[in-house]
Amino acid sequence: MTRALRAVPVPAALIVLVALSGVVLGRVYADPLLTRLMAGAAVGSVLVSVAARRLPSWLVAPLSVAALAGWTLLSLRLAAAHAALPGGLGEVTADAARNAIPRLLTAMIPVEPAPDTVLVPVVAAWLAGLTAAEVALRAGRVLLGYLPPALLYAGALYVVGPNADPAIGPTVLFAAVAAAGLATPGRRDGPAPDPVAGLSPAVRAAVRLRLVAASAAGLAVVVALAALLAPVVAARVDERPVDPRRYVEPPRVESLDENPLIRISGWALNPDQRLLDVRTSGGAAGDGSPRIRLAVLSDYDGVTWRVGATYRNAGRILPAAEPAPNAATDEVRQEITVGDLSGRLLPAVPTPREVTGARVAYDPATGTLIRPEGLAPGLRYEVSSVRERPDANLLPTANVPAGDEVARVLRVADGAPEPVRRLATQLAESNGAPYARADAIAAFLAEHYRVTADAPSGHAYPNLAFFLFGPRNGGGQRGTSEQFAAAFAVLGRLAGLPTRVVVGFEPKGDGPVRAADAYAWPEVLFDGVGWVPFDPMPRPDSEPRPVEEDFRPQPEDPPPSEVPAPTEEPSATPPAAAPAPGRSEGGLGTPVLVGGGAGGLLLVVGAVLAVLVAMRRRLTRSRLDAGDPGERVAGAWRELTDALRLAGHPVGPDLAAAEVAERARRTLADARAARPGEGAASGDPDGAAVDELAGLLNQAGFAPGSVTPEQAERAARLSAGFADALRAARSRWRQVLWTVHPGPLRWRR
Repeated sequence: MTRALRAVPVPAALIVLVALSGVVLGRVYADPLLTRLMAGAAVGSVLVSVAARRLPSWLVAPLSVAALAGWTLLSLRLAAAHAALPGGLGEVTADAARNAIPRLLTAMIPVEPAPDTVLVPVVAAWLAGLTAAEVALRAGRVLLGYLPPALLYAGALYVVGPNADPAIGPTVLFAAVAAAGLATPGRRDGPAPDPVAGLSPAVRAAVRLRLVAASAAGLAVVVALAALLAPVVAARVDERPVDPRRYVEPPRVESLDENPLIRISGWALNPDQRLLDVRTSGGAAGDGSPRIRLAVLSDYDGVTWRVGATYRNAGRILPAAEPAPNAATDEVRQEITVGDLSGRLLPAVPTPREVTGARVAYDPATGTLIRPEGLAPGLRYEVSSVRERPDANLLPTANVPAGDEVARVLRVADGAPEPVRRLATQLAESNGAPYARADAIAAFLAEHYRVTADAPSGHAYPNLAFFLFGPRNGGGQRGTSEQFAAAFAVLGRLAGLPTRVVVGFEPKGDGPVRAADAYAWPEVLFDGVGWVPFDPMPRPDSEPRPVEEDFRPQPEDPPPSEVPAPTEEPSATPPAAAPAPGRSEGGLGTPVLVGGGAGGLLLVVGAVLAVLVAMRRRLTRSRLDAGDPGERVAGAWRELTDALRLAGHPVGPDLAAAEVAERARRTLADARAARPGEGAASGDPDGAAVDELAGLLNQAGFAPGSVTPEQAERAARLSAGFADALRAARSRWRQVLWTVHPGPLRWRR
């Protein structure tokens, strides 16, 4: 019994040291499951080595690795059940093995124990226990055996970083257990042999003297190191640890999702497209259908609104945020099934608190979700949200925040058109309180503009100026919710209001959510109330009032023709003779004026054409040279579809890449047949080249990250060759028009 008890302290110390790493790392997890799994790995790894101590050393590692595989699979199964992840154990294990490290370092704090966030800690704990036990127990080097648990403990501290309080208690316990393991006598089968037995007294005294001297020298070195390192260590106690998450890029939205506002016009033209299926329960089941939010766009550069969010991998339970004071809240639970909706943005009623059935990444600043793997038809998930209803009685007297914290939603990009600025000033001067200003902007838009499904997409400054002040009979003063929401947000910022644009859906009830339900609306931030949505859309069947009735922008200096002519006194002097025909009195001759006007007009036309050519070339370069290889392949494909549209053969979004390639081959063949004199030059694309480009597009879409830079360059050459061949088969005049056609600059991309 005594011999057995002497063998216990070192294995027990190793188990505790490895398990303490799980305690430290578990401080940033939302549940103690990880700590329990790492403690189980510590016990299992050390006990396997203890049980196999009498076996050959080469046999211990395979036995321990087999036990590690079993414990890892059990841990992944428990974590998958805890996180309510769909899919079998094999699928979950493969996904965790591929994404364990990046998801662990990009997960939102607190981290939910899921297969991909527990795999690395559990495996590391088992390997540390196995190595420590073999070195300390089999080789008898206890102090060296402490090295793997110490490295694991330091790694846990580094991963936690500044996201938890200092681990003073576990660190003190770690040092105490390590010291106890060293101080406890190890197992011996008999009395310890005397190393100097059998030596002569003189030699024995010399050996003992040397041992004492060596021990004293070692003690002196330890004391000196402690004296030198103690101030350095003490000085770093209060410093903020480095967060390793800053070195890992979190999940990003795709280019399609960076500005989902441009999708409104496309959805408006296909109103019956089935995007989602929704079933609502909970507090909102009998209170109408709540508005579903897809994205929040806070950044505007004068050209486009962007999401600009930072998404972190999150578990089933999302971080809770305090609702605005005096706001009424109710819980909304929905089961959502994805239909034709694409991208990564995940629709949900604001603000989501729990998501099951889909792995998500979350942005706490906006309360929006993405699915890093992308949406797929048939994806079904359940989301529980807390819907806030601000107190409307506080709005008339509420102020708006200012300062650096809201500078992002107050920023007005350079280049705002002067008429837009004057309209914002006019509405702000007539309404002093922030809520009155916001309500006046919404009322002005609702009273003066018309909603049409076929309005062109666009919300850059020129688009908004045309929407607000363009001629009614020339396409101006009408738009989709895209233009209404963007115009409100820009006018609001010019009037000093923090605004943003939200894209989502307004379903009619449970059941399918179609493209006609897609909707964009603006929101304004008020102190003590939070973000408040506004509705600038006109009432159904209302006739808009002409903008000119309520907004007449006057130039600061009237033109010379409007300056009153001075009153002349009657004079008896007869008037001077009329100037000769062809000359104005005291001025230049008519031919000079006509020639100068014609020359100026030609210069203006030439400048416009040069700008169009430059913009077209810049667009082509941005498509073919910017972004990763997959984005460049997609840009090359857009060049091909633009060429077809310029040739009068547009392709719809419902066609597959192979169908578009077939139409492209037919279009080029017909164009060459119509102009037999313009034969195909050597190097012109054939059917195989177009099919190759379609194959590269499918590869970029269905296997992201697999496209190489060489393939992207090949796609650029194929699309350029096709466009050149199609243009060469047209008349000279149409070739010139092809180069300066402004269509590709405004067509939906």
